[in-house]
Amino acid sequence: MKRYKDEILEKFALNVRRKRHSLGINQEELAFRAGVHRTYIGMVERSERNVSLVYADKIAKALDTTITELIK
Repeated sequence: MKRYKDEILEKFALNVRRKRHSLGINQEELAFRAGVHRTYIGMVERSERNVSLVYADKIAKALDTTITELIK
């Protein structure tokens, strides 16, 4: 059984990737829009980072969505 932490990180990662693809942008462009390094976005999309609320908000805004939508 997965831990809640793992489930929420995977859900966030999947939704970030899906939204990024729907906008037709690559990780580098998302990183630029969010003001973070490209490798950080890669780690987020692979569920390797436990994203803080500040960075989750930056990513959500860069994707023109909300944190709530990214964790649904």
